[in-house]
Amino acid sequence: MGTRRDALSKLLFISSASLGLAACSRSDDTASSQTSPADKLAQNGGKIVPFNYPDNPSFDLIYLADRLGYFEGTSTRPNYIGKVAAPQIIPLVGTGDIHFGARMVPLVISAIAAGADMKVIAAGSKTLQEAPHMKYFVRKDSAIRTPKDLEGKTIGFNSFGACAEFVSKTYFREHGADVSKINFLVVPDNQNEQAVLSKNVDLAIIHPPHSGGAEANPELLRLWSDYDLDRGLGGMSPYSVNGKFARENPQAVRDVVTAIAKAGNWVNAHTDEARQYTAERLGMDLKHVERYAYVDDQIITEPPIQYYIDILEREGKLQPGKVSVKDVYTNAFNPFIKGTAA
Repeated sequence: MGTRRDALSKLLFISSASLGLAACSRSDDTASSQTSPADKLAQNGGKIVPFNYPDNPSFDLIYLADRLGYFEGTSTRPNYIGKVAAPQIIPLVGTGDIHFGARMVPLVISAIAAGADMKVIAAGSKTLQEAPHMKYFVRKDSAIRTPKDLEGKTIGFNSFGACAEFVSKTYFREHGADVSKINFLVVPDNQNEQAVLSKNVDLAIIHPPHSGGAEANPELLRLWSDYDLDRGLGGMSPYSVNGKFARENPQAVRDVVTAIAKAGNWVNAHTDEARQYTAERLGMDLKHVERYAYVDDQIITEPPIQYYIDILEREGKLQPGKVSVKDVYTNAFNPFIKGTAA
């Protein structure tokens, strides 16, 4: 890391400490006296284990944890391998070419069903009413106001096989739309606002941080958020680990999960600073950056996973009974469950 990044890292770390780190304090204070950095290295045979991770132009808890210094004194460090296209992240975690990846639950379930050796080990993002996982925009002059109005129209969204497809289709069907009559077009989040403005699509589904620009655009109207659709069940974008890496390096995985959890708690407690970091990393105008929200302590719960198993089975994408909730995740590497995070 360069001098500027190191300086910014220290500045943010000092800032977060002075502000109290409310979301982290309970676990951090309890744990810091229980597991020292020396103990962690001893548990890992005294070696630092690097883990392969994409270096993408996006906001991510791994990047933030690194910037805040949360890997310092642990048994592991990120080894950034360059840009990896989003659809390739989960397949590459499965093969072990990258060791961790953050993508939506249905992609992980499908990979596990196909035999991928991986597990969800940290819960990732969550949906709040004030901080949705995705938003649905039309032009103000559009006649679209209900799911039924989307028949014969084109929706722009960031990928097939994930939240934007399955959460949306479920909601549209529940509200009387024939989904087979709706066209879906893959458009990156950072291009989707322009796509709906230029009438290349009739409705745009956009995730943070880019949904902020569409929200502020006077020519656009937000119809719904995913909170309106399913009260946040579909908004979990978890972190997964390659199974072989986890079996060979359990302490490194514990350290990664701990760092992710601390970073997620930091974001929840310091939304303005997190938005500033996002703006810097992505080169965005701060006023258009929408916030993220993360599951407290990154503890995984079963309902969001079961939600997608049920959807995939209904959609005919998953053989009934092929994958159970327990096949998908583990909290075994999360020390916050036991109150022993350092």
